[in-house]
Amino acid sequence: MKAGRVIGILLLAALVTGVVFGVASVMGQRTKAQDLQASLDPFYTPPSPLPTDPGTVIRVEPLTFDDSMFTVEGGTAYRMLYVSARPDGTTAASGAMVFVPDVPAPEGGRKVVAWAHGTVGMGVACAPSRNPNGTEDMAGWLEQMMSLGWVVVATDYVGLGTPGVELYLVAEAEVSDVVNSVRAIRNWGEADAGSSYAVYGHSQGGHTSLWAGHLAEQIAPELDLIAVAAAAPAAELPEIVGAQWDTAVGWVIGPEATIAWSAMNPDLPIEGVITGAGIDNTERLADECIAPAALEGLLRDGLGGQYYTIDPMDSPPWANVVREQTPDPLPADMPVMVAQGTADQVVLAWPNALLQKEWCAAGSTLTMLWMGEIDHLAAAKTAGPQVVTWLSELFDGKPATAACNGPIPVPLPSDTGQ
Repeated sequence: MKAGRVIGILLLAALVTGVVFGVASVMGQRTKAQDLQASLDPFYTPPSPLPTDPGTVIRVEPLTFDDSMFTVEGGTAYRMLYVSARPDGTTAASGAMVFVPDVPAPEGGRKVVAWAHGTVGMGVACAPSRNPNGTEDMAGWLEQMMSLGWVVVATDYVGLGTPGVELYLVAEAEVSDVVNSVRAIRNWGEADAGSSYAVYGHSQGGHTSLWAGHLAEQIAPELDLIAVAAAAPAAELPEIVGAQWDTAVGWVIGPEATIAWSAMNPDLPIEGVITGAGIDNTERLADECIAPAALEGLLRDGLGGQYYTIDPMDSPPWANVVREQTPDPLPADMPVMVAQGTADQVVLAWPNALLQKEWCAAGSTLTMLWMGEIDHLAAAKTAGPQVVTWLSELFDGKPATAACNGPIPVPLPSDTGQ
């Protein structure tokens, strides 16, 4: 047998062996993940009928995965199932993580930080409180908050890991879930939570956080929202959509937005706006967690495939939804911090530079934190320590001041002639 043929057979054998072991490994991991989710299902199954008061605690248990307790330095971690409300007023259940400091609670109760997570995918296993990696964006700053004696509650959002559709990038729904998570831990005596709270969010959750500055008081007037902070927020949605609709990002964000916005707007046109391949894969891709969805998006984009047929902003019904979900500048009495990395390829830097310019001009009490060469994945962890310092001063009663007129480190479209 010729040497070249032998080498070819050996290479093919190695390749087949590698594929077999690779598939076996993936299947083994998937089976393990499915077993984990099946074991968690009873906790996340809400009672029928559901309690009627938003903020009602259904059940709480230690945050464990496969009988291993999740640990956080300086505190104890729990998972919670609680009652929230849909935009139409109907009640629904949401999961959450709760982190209670070891230090004693002060008189009047602990300060509260409500964490709003970024895009993770709509599948059951993607819900942070059902995922062993659900605290990745909280590394570092969560431990700081424990040391300061703050209780942290991190909603999954209704429909993510619980029955129903997650209303992704629907401000009224997501803010309701965040605010009702604060109500819930106030109703759970173990947290010793006070009425003063702040919201911190990343990406999708940054959108939620900024909207909380507008909507939280009308949802829960008995609570005192002192400030909102957002890392790489999906805020200037028309600009983000216009820049990313025909990129890999369209394959990752598009399916979730399509499902959620169609649920709220049944007449939203699909044909002519989304490609055939996009329509065929919307539900499957939305159900994927973020890492495999992003990999597939990159592959499809590399092969020339697009999720959208046209820029959704060129479709009046889509453009109306996008604009409706874009937060206006916050009033001066709501302190806000926005952190943005200059290397972000998902929520691009220039739309949030535009936010800085517009919100400062409108009189918002905005602290703008620019993070050089920080990408999207690292935004919340990198900004977290400075968010903690900023919130600590506000919780201590120090007056908020705007810090938004510094230099903008990225060009705006007007600067480049676009």
